[in-house]
Amino acid sequence: MEEKLPENQSYFVLDAITQKREDILSLTGMMTSDRRSVDKYLGADMVKARDHYFMLQKAYEMLVGDLGETRLSLMEIGENDLAAYAGALAAQLAGFNLMTPDYSALAAVLRAFAEKLPVKETVNASVIARCMNAVRMGFYPTDLHNIELILRGIAFPKDAVTNLLDPCCGEGAALKKLAVGNNCFTYGVELDEGRANKAQETLHRVGFGSFFHSRINHDAFHAVLLNPPYLSVLTEGGNRARDEKRFLIDAIPYLTAGGLMIYIIPYYRLTPDICRILCDNFENVSVHRFTDAVFKRFNQIVVMGTKIRRIDGSEQADAMAELAYRKDGIPCISEIAEGRYALPAQPKPVALFKGAVFNKQELARQLKQSKSLESLLTAKSLAQTMRRPPLPFTFAQLGLVGGSGLINGLIDCDYPHIIKGRIVKEVITEATENRSRKGELMSAEIKEKVINRMIFNLLTPEGFKALA
Repeated sequence: MEEKLPENQSYFVLDAITQKREDILSLTGMMTSDRRSVDKYLGADMVKARDHYFMLQKAYEMLVGDLGETRLSLMEIGENDLAAYAGALAAQLAGFNLMTPDYSALAAVLRAFAEKLPVKETVNASVIARCMNAVRMGFYPTDLHNIELILRGIAFPKDAVTNLLDPCCGEGAALKKLAVGNNCFTYGVELDEGRANKAQETLHRVGFGSFFHSRINHDAFHAVLLNPPYLSVLTEGGNRARDEKRFLIDAIPYLTAGGLMIYIIPYYRLTPDICRILCDNFENVSVHRFTDAVFKRFNQIVVMGTKIRRIDGSEQADAMAELAYRKDGIPCISEIAEGRYALPAQPKPVALFKGAVFNKQELARQLKQSKSLESLLTAKSLAQTMRRPPLPFTFAQLGLVGGSGLINGLIDCDYPHIIKGRIVKEVITEATENRSRKGELMSAEIKEKVINRMIFNLLTPEGFKALA
């Protein structure tokens, strides 16, 4: 049964397969054309022949890579037979002699394979259902039994509090499982408000809203538990990317040196680019699959490693990427060595932890710690006490204070009196005469000018007085 995708709905994996279909067809044509050009120039122009051979070799390498990536995408949507065929093609192509005179048989096989690939315009209804299940809110709570097994591989310091961060914590159950009894302080970030409210009952601190727009101290956490949503996102450049890749890249700076990354993804997402990020930034990297029942349902693996200064981990990344093609060879998490990963014993302050959206508990916490609020309350207290100027008032300043009404009441001194200042407006008339040399009046100009006069009224034991 063929079924149309819902309007405005697209899934990353289908976009990826559609793009790979086009790439395979294009690269097949390029290889065929470049092979003919090599023969054409081989005897007449060795430079052009060499150039076309290099282009042939480049297209060949890209084609082998595309077949491998297509295999992973097909496994993701449950097209296992077609995925196995892609793997067989990649293996056969890896041993192909580029100087084979006739490419027609190879081209026919590759084009036939490309035509079998599902495209996003019309796909099988069961494929759409699997995609919809995979991206439904991107929320799969981490299995707590497997968290217990992961916990076996972690050694917590005895005399130091460790900070644990979960960038997409859900209701907080998984992070709490790691922390209980291990002298930990737990921090979580959750996009969904309902789950975030529940997480506040479980974790010490919870940031509401997007992890990518939260404000959190770098180099402050001893371990990061990362089970990201398996969604596609738009980058700032408008390209589509995997959410779990973006979460991994953005979470790395929050780990302190020697801190532990616990990264949970489906095995088919262990793509070469993900492997390279992990092997460039972590050492002692291990890959384990979840226990049988969970692995069968969600295909989840956990990658663990200790943060180091960035290196070139390309060789290790190539070996790790091979695990995605032989899932049965991935060891179970129950086999992890006890205490394999020791967390740093150095305490780390988390001075800044703010979610993208304020919630009441976090707002109350930050207001309590705010120096600005303290200053505001202090200023109010000072307003109720007597204050004296550091220097005596000048005449002009005294006038301003009196006119403002601040001098208005009982003055308690050796001779008590009541004083009230007020400003009275007065009109002054000025006349200007213009006379000739003989003294005769030629014209007169009269101007009225309004001035403010400061008057202090005093009631003293000797009677009423007015000072102007």
